[in-house]
Amino acid sequence: MLASMLASMLTSMLTSTRTLAVLTAATLTLGAAACAPGSSAPPAAPSAQPSAVRTDAAALGEVTLTVWDQEVRGGQAAQMKRLNTAFEAKYPNITLNRVSRSFDDLNTTLRLALSGNEPPDVVQANNGRSAMGAFVKAGQLRPLDAYARAYGWQDRYPESVLRYSRYSADGKIFGEGGLYGLPQVGEVVGIFYNAAKLNKLGLRPPATWADFQAGLAKAKAAGEVPMQLGNLDKWPAVHVFGTVQSRVVPADQIRTLAFGRKGASWNTPENTEAARRLVDWADQGYFNKGFNGQGYDPAWQAFRDGEGVYLIAGTWLLADLHKTLGEDLGFILPPGAAAGAPPIATGGTGLPFAITAKSPHPDAAAAYIDFITSADAMKVLTDTGNLPVADTAKQSVPAGPQRDVFAAFGTVTAGNGLVPYLDYATPTFADTLGAALQDLLAKKTTPEDFLATLEKDYKTFAESNG
Repeated sequence: MLASMLASMLTSMLTSTRTLAVLTAATLTLGAAACAPGSSAPPAAPSAQPSAVRTDAAALGEVTLTVWDQEVRGGQAAQMKRLNTAFEAKYPNITLNRVSRSFDDLNTTLRLALSGNEPPDVVQANNGRSAMGAFVKAGQLRPLDAYARAYGWQDRYPESVLRYSRYSADGKIFGEGGLYGLPQVGEVVGIFYNAAKLNKLGLRPPATWADFQAGLAKAKAAGEVPMQLGNLDKWPAVHVFGTVQSRVVPADQIRTLAFGRKGASWNTPENTEAARRLVDWADQGYFNKGFNGQGYDPAWQAFRDGEGVYLIAGTWLLADLHKTLGEDLGFILPPGAAAGAPPIATGGTGLPFAITAKSPHPDAAAAYIDFITSADAMKVLTDTGNLPVADTAKQSVPAGPQRDVFAAFGTVTAGNGLVPYLDYATPTFADTLGAALQDLLAKKTTPEDFLATLEKDYKTFAESNG
């Protein structure tokens, strides 16, 4: 009897143990499912990511990756086509569904797409607070730190580059925290010039800021368009103003302003001088007629076609300008007050490639990002006239405009002279600054009122952001 009772009790205990184990496993399975990429739960914080990720893309089964990018211009489109073709050849189990949009169209549609139930797997997201920062805050992008460790991205990219894709998990702090994207290209805003027109005017590439302004005046007097600008989209004037600003405002102050940190102010004599100089350029006719109502693409295309002596723009235009202008195209960093002054220029990285939080294929997406940012990819970028953000010094490029651009980027990064894009400052600063610059250039506001508008947006955000 006792033996029978003991046997019964033992059987009951074993059954309970098995039941508990099954329930525990089920609970863990349900918990994992609740946080799966396709669910509505926010992604884990970077520190909570699993250390093990799948990097064997060939073993992931049949996958279709939807990729949204803004690489639409000649050289940009060419490198994406070559790299995508090579990726599908290496991984025939992965099919790429590429959706290519212009920068402005991508910014307009991406926010809505990320809030939907079936967003793209991989997207290019603008680094700024109004885009990447907002997406991180909403839990719409996947932290990439585990993939960075698995693929060695921290060895491939210097931290000075990675910080442009880092945010705290709440999206408040830009430049620190988890990694949310990886860029392909480096960027620097400088001065493109038409060498044939300079020669005709008896000018050389400017060695100082005074030389540059004298060149603008001489081009105007000769009946040339001194500088092309298309500011209908509002943001192009940000690059021109940033170039003028960095001639007179210390780089550390610009970084504080642009990263939205406390400790700086727009209401300074130096910023006032920069705003007045920009208005002076407009008053003196240094820009093409109707520049505030002309689009960005028509402006640089006009320069490409021989209208204009100078163009302040980013290195992403190199391939398209070089294709038409050939060796008549030149590029320099914005010169300082004196020859040999430390280089300072607006720049950083191109739009990083990120993985959406709801993507059901994060491992395949990470393999794709790794492929298009590899050492081999940097060579493809070079071959197609783009500026690779990594291994730049290792690339072999012919003498001429491309070497000018590569040398300029190497010089300014080695000298820690890159300052961030000003529209990074706050979630609303891109709109605030773009609209304020249009009004300033149209003489609808004064330099002082222009800066007061910027100060209000900056201070309101910086003081409340901790």
